[in-house]
Amino acid sequence: MTKFRLLLLSLLILSGPWARTASAQRRPDPAKLIAAQREAMAQFATMDGVWRGPASISMGPGGKHEITQTERVGSFLDGSLRVVEGRGYEADGTVSFNALGIISYDPQSKAYSMHSYAQGNVGDFVLTPTKDGYSWEIPAGPMTMKYTATIKDGTWIETGDRVMPGKEPVRFYEMKLERVGDTDWPSAGALGPK
Repeated sequence: MTKFRLLLLSLLILSGPWARTASAQRRPDPAKLIAAQREAMAQFATMDGVWRGPASISMGPGGKHEITQTERVGSFLDGSLRVVEGRGYEADGTVSFNALGIISYDPQSKAYSMHSYAQGNVGDFVLTPTKDGYSWEIPAGPMTMKYTATIKDGTWIETGDRVMPGKEPVRFYEMKLERVGDTDWPSAGALGPK
């Protein structure tokens, strides 16, 4: 009789309302998540390729510092991410700026983000798609640094503004890049099984 009661108790546990709760807490289907990410990231496909052009950084009363900015952008993880590497070159060819960004989409929160590495700093930032590009912000105390990009007809224009509450935005960064070609970065060169 004891074995029968244990069997009956086990069946009740497996068929009770708590069984449906445990079932509902299973991990989402990875194929569906990747498909949703790939679909959401498709709007950034215009960024793919290699880009080059002038950029300037405001140095305050000292004027502007001019560099040549390059970007290379490609999809990764079956199109579910965009990887962006930016380099700023001085007139003598030395690299004075190097950054890496990973743009992603979370199907559960329905939000985009950019994980960024630049100049020894690391951060996660909300990225908002727009009709022809995107915007993203870096909180910096009472100030916010807001970047806005437009990518259209082979031209990528991005600006950066310092925004203080109650004051007009101050432009500190501008770049205008032209698309110079395709790239198979970062997905090329993966190590195969043999």
